[in-house]
Amino acid sequence: MSLGFIGLGVMGQPMALNLVRAGTPLVVWNRTPERCAPLRAAGAEVAAGPAEVFERAGTVILMLADENAVSAVLGRGTPNFAALVAGRTVVHMGTTAPEYSRGLHDAVRGAGGRYVEAPVSGSRVPAEQGELVAMLAGDDDAVAAVRPLLGPMCRETFRCGPVPDALVMKLAVNLFLITQVTGLTEAFHFAGRHGLDQGLLRDVLDAGPMASAVSRMKGPKLLTRDFTVQAAAADVLKNNRLIAEAARSAGLASPLLDVCHALFGETVAQGYGHEDMVAVLRALETRTESAADGRPGPADQRPPRSVPRGLCQSPAASSAAPGAAKSNGSP
Repeated sequence: MSLGFIGLGVMGQPMALNLVRAGTPLVVWNRTPERCAPLRAAGAEVAAGPAEVFERAGTVILMLADENAVSAVLGRGTPNFAALVAGRTVVHMGTTAPEYSRGLHDAVRGAGGRYVEAPVSGSRVPAEQGELVAMLAGDDDAVAAVRPLLGPMCRETFRCGPVPDALVMKLAVNLFLITQVTGLTEAFHFAGRHGLDQGLLRDVLDAGPMASAVSRMKGPKLLTRDFTVQAAAADVLKNNRLIAEAARSAGLASPLLDVCHALFGETVAQGYGHEDMVAVLRALETRTESAADGRPGPADQRPPRSVPRGLCQSPAASSAAPGAAKSNGSP
């Protein structure tokens, strides 16, 4: 039986292509049909809709933008849900709230299916290279069955425990990533405004103990103001919201995350949500210019206890129909 794959966005399409190129029999679907063309050319079967994917595949990978998209594809809350997932393994590889995933796990199991969380660390380039890192959670037998299927997409897989521990782990990873890239961006902004050679800053960072795969990927983008998307600022804001909500629910302070939320919120509000996360540089520049002009800055850098979800979507994402593929790389 084929493997199913639903959601061929910036991350999902290269992930699915790596599966096909490794010889995996694959049946795919995406809400926007043109995203299926490279998969068809590579040898995958293209289904007419999600129901056909579940009919033809025993295991179905979902790489979708958000909770609404996942629920829409699965027909959650409708009689179609049980018919789709009964006897199937659902592999949730996108990033959603852990509590949503816990509820979905219970619903899939209650309908006679199996459920595995498998969010990934990495953006578009690692997805293209098959170098993602997956975090897995679920019943032991389901995780054991799914793990080898991820080989063409992931260089490492880690068993994190029961659902939703893989998504909690993913949020912890993203917290570090968001604060790391924001700090790197501020360092380039600081150096540039002091008249330093930003290329030299990159070289110093690359030669010293602060060097990392992230700094080596994002440093050149900051140096050349290349905002071509790897992980979109709007997606980073969405992930920031998910982490903030998880922190609040656990009674945790998150001061660094709160500052990042304000900055990425400003980046998206300025119309740069579709650009790479290093576009947070634009928010820093705006704050600097406001300070120089004597204009007041943001009054409150902390996100509200319940972060408005509408702030976390680019204009394109907010107008998309439910079931949209994950359109930008996950941080």
